[in-house]
Amino acid sequence: MRASLIQIAVDPDESVDSRRRRAASLVVGQRGADLVVLPELWPVGAFSYTAFEDEAEPLTGPTHQVMAEAAAEAGVWLHAGSFVERADDGTLYNTALVFSPEGERVAAYRKIHRFGFDRGEAVLMGAGAELVTVALPATTLGLATCYDLRFPELFRGLIDAGAETLVVAAGWPERRRAHWTLLAQARAVENQAYVLAVGCAGTHAEVPQAGHSLVVDPWGEVLAEAGAGEEVLTVEFDAAKVAATREQFPALKDRRLGPTG
Repeated sequence: MRASLIQIAVDPDESVDSRRRRAASLVVGQRGADLVVLPELWPVGAFSYTAFEDEAEPLTGPTHQVMAEAAAEAGVWLHAGSFVERADDGTLYNTALVFSPEGERVAAYRKIHRFGFDRGEAVLMGAGAELVTVALPATTLGLATCYDLRFPELFRGLIDAGAETLVVAAGWPERRRAHWTLLAQARAVENQAYVLAVGCAGTHAEVPQAGHSLVVDPWGEVLAEAGAGEEVLTVEFDAAKVAATREQFPALKDRRLGPTG
């Protein structure tokens, strides 16, 4: 399976419309990939709290339209990262979208764990309530967004729902980059699953981004890692390795808390 992680830079001097078009062009450039992934809140910036209200869109707004068209033109499964969704009742959500190679939306995931404690995303946005998986021909994706990475119970739930490849779209700050790598590897090892973790590059709202998107295999080995700047990280991996790992080292069968399969 071939996956391309687009570590796009969020430049405050670039308009949201311009970045949408540029992101779409980067997606289309990944023809031949099976899966393409964008990071969290790339249209506006994960820490650009003051822009959330003005840039919020309905679920099927401009970001949805542009990404659906890009997925269809490239002929890829597209995890389009996340954007600021405004629900019908006015609530804002940090919502990730997944499209089929025909450009059909097959999933929407509202981020469950909101970052900021008593400010920022935690007070400006509603919390999602549902785990989301997406069955691809070669693997089943489990969706997570940024701060979710710190909550292992979410990933256990995704594994119990059949996930074999955990996709984490993030806007992770550079000052906690060591946690980013550590937690991505931990989620892979404890769940015996691939982790595809893609972050932003650049600086927005005066918060430098970590970059360093990475792909981790079910044994915790980092198969590929990006640098700090804008980059497309492409990696080939064997989706069947998940089942082989779980058979060779069946630790998940020894769970005493929660489902045991």
